[in-house]
Amino acid sequence: MGKAKSTSQSSKRKPEAQSSTNTHSQLTTAGELHQTVDGEHATLTTNQGVPISDNQNSLRANPHGPTLLEDFILRDKITHFDHERIPERIVHARGTGVHGFFELTSSLKDYTTARILTEVGERTPLFTRLSTVTGGSGSIDTPRDVRGFAVKFYTKEGNWDLVGNNIPVFFIQDAIKFPDLIHAVKMEPDRGFPQAATAHDTFWDYISLTPESMHMVMWIMSDRTIPRSLRMIEGFGVHSYRLINESGKSTFVKFHWRPKLGLQSTIWDETVKISGADPDYHRRDMFEAIESGNFPEWEFAVQLFTQEEADQFPFDHLDPTKLIPEELVPLKVIGRMVLDRWPNNFFAETEQVAYCPSHIVPGIDFSNDPLLQGRLLSYHDTQLLRLGTPNFHQIPINAPKCPFNNHQRDGQMQMEQPVGRVAYEPNSLSETSPRETPAGFHSAVVTETGDKGRIRAESFADHYSQARQFYLSQTAYEQAHIASALVFELSKVEHVHIHKAMVGHLRHIEEDLAKRVAAGLALEQMPDKPEAAAPVQQLDPSPAVQIIGKMKDTLKGRAVGILIADGSDGMIIKKIKDAATKAGATVKIIAPKIGGIRLADSSILKSDGQLAGSPSVLFDAVAVILSSEGVKALSKESAAIDFVRDAFGHLKAIAVDKGGQELLKLAKVGKDAGVVEADDIDTFIAAAKIRQWDREKFVRTLA
Repeated sequence: MGKAKSTSQSSKRKPEAQSSTNTHSQLTTAGELHQTVDGEHATLTTNQGVPISDNQNSLRANPHGPTLLEDFILRDKITHFDHERIPERIVHARGTGVHGFFELTSSLKDYTTARILTEVGERTPLFTRLSTVTGGSGSIDTPRDVRGFAVKFYTKEGNWDLVGNNIPVFFIQDAIKFPDLIHAVKMEPDRGFPQAATAHDTFWDYISLTPESMHMVMWIMSDRTIPRSLRMIEGFGVHSYRLINESGKSTFVKFHWRPKLGLQSTIWDETVKISGADPDYHRRDMFEAIESGNFPEWEFAVQLFTQEEADQFPFDHLDPTKLIPEELVPLKVIGRMVLDRWPNNFFAETEQVAYCPSHIVPGIDFSNDPLLQGRLLSYHDTQLLRLGTPNFHQIPINAPKCPFNNHQRDGQMQMEQPVGRVAYEPNSLSETSPRETPAGFHSAVVTETGDKGRIRAESFADHYSQARQFYLSQTAYEQAHIASALVFELSKVEHVHIHKAMVGHLRHIEEDLAKRVAAGLALEQMPDKPEAAAPVQQLDPSPAVQIIGKMKDTLKGRAVGILIADGSDGMIIKKIKDAATKAGATVKIIAPKIGGIRLADSSILKSDGQLAGSPSVLFDAVAVILSSEGVKALSKESAAIDFVRDAFGHLKAIAVDKGGQELLKLAKVGKDAGVVEADDIDTFIAAAKIRQWDREKFVRTLA
């Protein structure tokens, strides 16, 4: 797979001076800080004062080998990072958890002995937690952010935790860099903001110095990070794992979740307004879907490949900043997950659930992905601090549903009461104490050779090819959204040298993208490209990474809002509601006031939401059914003007009767194929299933 490189692959740039005051470095006591010496950097050390020669690479047995337990620098750094918050999760603090089941539909018996992947028709209980990454537990649901996608399977052979994200790649190639990444993306320590946001200097400074992040940057700047619903996101295990069959042969595998409702995202302006209208938008959406019996469902799929096949890939599958395109290794759907029960108590279950990638079952094993290798340490260590005890596995939400027995004893919050005098193995004093079994867990038989060291394989050096592939695979609309997102994010960055550095990286990805972002930032000239660690390959496009191209033509799982007022036509309201409901949508009646609205026929229709608290950003399509009396009443109501103006600006279908047309005129809203006569029900339902993308160029300026 290529020669090893002993040097860091991070970009090098002399930073700006941090202070106008020059102080001298000296031995420090606890609580003091090492200072720079006349503008020179202090030496990076461990907490024991040991100078660190390489802060970018974990210690591995060989360039493609496993991370070694003896790496005290990795363990010191990760352990300290894991213990920085009490008791909230450092990352993924804002989460939504739901019970459900997994059903296997196609056996992988040829590849694995894991019963959950071989027993077709079996339903395995599970608990899934979906989360944002950067914000605290009290942050909003809808920031531009990666979504965690973690599933705990309570299998017959023990718990299996598949801990992933809604994006198939990651920012960094080595776990030793993770504390720095999160420190950079979190609130800036001298000011305590921004919360749940990447649009600030420390994040983009770090990214501009970390070329390996460029593929992930394309994903986080895409619409993937502003999902319409947690029910409409994909999930990825990110890393390569191994499956082991009965004969001991191992096959590499990547895990995928595909939502039955299809993918859908919001528009950035819409997302910002949703966060103000309902900071719990995603959590509420999931809760209401479960309560109404519209259980979210995902297909479970795998990509299977051998080492020989992996050797032919134009990238290294052990590099977590790379994905395997579906066009190269097709997905095989083997099961489904259904979420059908909300937790009884949010804290007891959603907050106390503990996921660890190290929780696997016989027939599944790890690869030498260096990010995965570090996560095997980090997650378990985090749970020890966050839940305060090595017995966190006894908390009901974490406990296996199969029997578990061992000789581990005591510890804080021990709930079990083991009997007998034996608490060790082997022993000759007990005929019933737990013993190891030949049928137990076996690791894959893999030969490791080479020189150990803080090394990174040269096959990890290509940082731009898949980033370019991702960008060029998008529709023109999605490319414009990526460029606009980059301009927005970088416009919040104060330091111009970071703007220039990022545009330089973008030139390796696509020159037109770099020019669009440079123009948006008003750079006077294009900056030079940084030196690339490996040539940029021209990979074939992968349409599978799109959102717009993969959206399903459906209203299932979506919401339609109907704005009414006194005097509205009840017949038209009923026809629209019935048609939208039949198409699978949730329909809500919105009015200037909560309670009963007197319709044209003098009947009373109860509203579901008050206008000011139910803006159109909460719906996928809207209808405006108003009498002349109703239009007059709403003409002076800014919330009504915003309702239709935002619906049009967010590219949604709008059904209007005569009164609705008058409100659109007052709001200076134009007319196109997505603005439909209210009595043309079929046309409205068809238009409501999609966004009116051709409208976008008329309503906002994109990069």
